[in-house]
Amino acid sequence: MNRALLKAHLAVLTAVVIWATSFIALKVAIGEVAPMVVVFLRMGVGSLAFLAMWPWIRHGINYQTGDWKLLIGMTLFEPCLYFVFEAQAIRFTSAGQAGMITSMLPLMVAVAAYFLLQERNTLRQWAGLFIAVIGVVWMTLSGTESEQAPNPVLGNLLEFGAMVMAVGYTLLIKHLIQRYSAFVLTALQSFVGTFFFLPLALASGWPAEISINAIGSIIYLGLVVSLGGYGLYNYSLSNIKASTSAGYINLIPAFTLVFSMLLLGERLVSTQWIAIGIIFFGVLLSQDRTPKRPKEKEVATA
Repeated sequence: MNRALLKAHLAVLTAVVIWATSFIALKVAIGEVAPMVVVFLRMGVGSLAFLAMWPWIRHGINYQTGDWKLLIGMTLFEPCLYFVFEAQAIRFTSAGQAGMITSMLPLMVAVAAYFLLQERNTLRQWAGLFIAVIGVVWMTLSGTESEQAPNPVLGNLLEFGAMVMAVGYTLLIKHLIQRYSAFVLTALQSFVGTFFFLPLALASGWPAEISINAIGSIIYLGLVVSLGGYGLYNYSLSNIKASTSAGYINLIPAFTLVFSMLLLGERLVSTQWIAIGIIFFGVLLSQDRTPKRPKEKEVATA
């Protein structure tokens, strides 16, 4: 593995770790602040950061007739509907179990792309994805109701709805990324999300006081997760294929469970540790180890 390829794999792995911690930050923030208020503030913090960066990223735009339909669809799927589902999901399920559901995304995208975009994966990659999903299902069945997950079935269904929105977003992004830079599209998501969630936030109850932990969590979600996570993930696509990068998403539930145990006091049973090992094996098996060809147009998932 050459140096550039190694850096790309380390970048996407770091992005996955950041995304795994986002469930912890969201759980902490929603413990004190209404879900729609948290999402609005998160979008607002991200928008301010992108406004500061706009002079450097505004050149990554190549608008073509009819793109407005794709751009509206993209922002409707994510962040609008995606965060409506996820913010509600985290109220009923634990951060660890919510993270488990995200590993379904690569398989869902692969199936949708197979039928809609005629994309192909190798048999080994399909096998790896299915093995990883088996690990996720095992972890889900091993979980029990707790203070952190008062209604895990409802919460997990809502998180699955968020993944459906993410699939629609990914399929649209595959077209848009050829004419717009990843940072421009992410900035657009933050701007639209801020306006979309403003009335929902105003209609929600605002707390009289917010702890430093909740404030820090919201800032972390808006800056580190939005800028750092997506930036590293998009950097990885300069040297490896999108399907390879997307396979790393299967690691999110494993990392989320570990962080939930360390930071939120959630506990893992022995069978869940075995399931984590299965997920790691499935991700390793699903990786395409050939460098990305320069002529290929690949896309980041969010």
